[in-house]
Amino acid sequence: MTATAPHPTVWIAEDALVDSIAAALQFVSHVHPADYVRHLARAYEREESPAAKDAIAQILVNSRMALIGRRPMCQDTGVAAVFLKVGMNVRFATRRSLDDLVNEGVRRAYLDDGNPLRATMIADPLFERRNTGDNAPAMIHVDLVPGDAVEVIVAAKGGGSENKARFVQLNPSASVEDWVVETMSTLGAGWCPPGLIGIGVGGSADKAMLLAKESLFEPIDMLDLLRRGPASKLEDMRISLYERINALGLGAQGLGGLTTVLDVKIRTFPTHAASKPVALMPQCAANRHVSFTLDGSGPATFEAPDAADWPEIVLARTADAARRVDLDRLTRDEVRAWTVGERLLLSGKLLTGRDAAHKRMADLLARGEPLPVPLDGRVIYYVGPVTAVGGEAVGPAGPTTATRMDGFVNALLANTGLLAMIGKAERGPEAIEAIARHGSASLIAVGGAAILVAQAIRSSRVLAFEDLGMEAIHEFEVVDMPVTVAVDSAGASIHLIGPDLWRRA
Repeated sequence: MTATAPHPTVWIAEDALVDSIAAALQFVSHVHPADYVRHLARAYEREESPAAKDAIAQILVNSRMALIGRRPMCQDTGVAAVFLKVGMNVRFATRRSLDDLVNEGVRRAYLDDGNPLRATMIADPLFERRNTGDNAPAMIHVDLVPGDAVEVIVAAKGGGSENKARFVQLNPSASVEDWVVETMSTLGAGWCPPGLIGIGVGGSADKAMLLAKESLFEPIDMLDLLRRGPASKLEDMRISLYERINALGLGAQGLGGLTTVLDVKIRTFPTHAASKPVALMPQCAANRHVSFTLDGSGPATFEAPDAADWPEIVLARTADAARRVDLDRLTRDEVRAWTVGERLLLSGKLLTGRDAAHKRMADLLARGEPLPVPLDGRVIYYVGPVTAVGGEAVGPAGPTTATRMDGFVNALLANTGLLAMIGKAERGPEAIEAIARHGSASLIAVGGAAILVAQAIRSSRVLAFEDLGMEAIHEFEVVDMPVTVAVDSAGASIHLIGPDLWRRA
């Protein structure tokens, strides 16, 4: 056996990795991949549903504003996920673990004074659910591969899309396509479409989920694939799923329309003969990820695309196109006059509250204790804003998924005089029934348009539960905040009516 000369070792300084991770997370917070923008712009051009077309327009305009302003495109700046392929000739010049270096990069990114990102990670998932304050730790995946460099993918995955991940062990003869389409029909809009769907098939349960997530980082090429036609069974399956999912009529933000997914990605791996593990991973409209390579020459740098590559879209925000609502004088009779699908422009004082605040309020009501903030005659917005910088009243402040608050709706409406709620995505049957019974309404703002929403917010102050950080109850002063009536006081839901109309069309 002939011995081969050893390859020279490539040394990676710890700051090169830490700085690169931090810079990558800052970059993806405000820069959409160009392939996503191209496909979304095409979806905007072909969309026939007015509500869906307006939602896509808001996402595209918001995306361009984020790029120019270097501020997060979405208030949910996500869980940091880092995938590293470490060449076997690479050594890290450090005494710290790889996890420690990556998490240091996460901390630097999320605590950056110039563009602070929202800390979302909680240290204890079971009991205290206390925020770590710096968004660490990251989800880290490492492969040791041949080579002289470190290839890295950095992503930020929002909670709305992550919560819609699904897994199943199918019988070997069962149809993956049918399961995916049926599952997509049940996901609703909490994952903020239009986005991508990643499918992982094979391996084991954990491997399939990883395959699905990794597939989301592949280039978006569905427009090119449709133009040239499939060259393999897998590409044929991608096209079939793309067409069948879009034929469900869910549309942008679940409002009903032609485009729910911009692309479908599929990865496979060998599996046990008795198994067919299948994972489905949605990717929201934020679609934040970037890749880079470290070769020992220093940290990675990232070049933002030209804003001229974004389509020029002028949003229609005239008084004639929407009903103006004075939140400070809002009455139940006025709420009862709103109709499903109607656009509103809200002005006045607006309360905020998310999961943790709702849990505390429900517990107080159950004990017969007063709430720290009276809700009578008020509207509450499901949001956890990003920290403000410079002259901002508040940082990016788009809606979170309304469905997560469904379990609290009846208690609040029955005991407080709350008039309406604002979030994104659909409400469940019990929440809709409670809304109709109490003559309330549920409104939606566009998920993925956090900067646009924040422009309508003129001031912000914390009223209660300050220890909850971004989940505290704030009071916003808003001017012409655009929303749509998702569930009216009669119980009609746009997330049922819209997709059904476009599915039949």
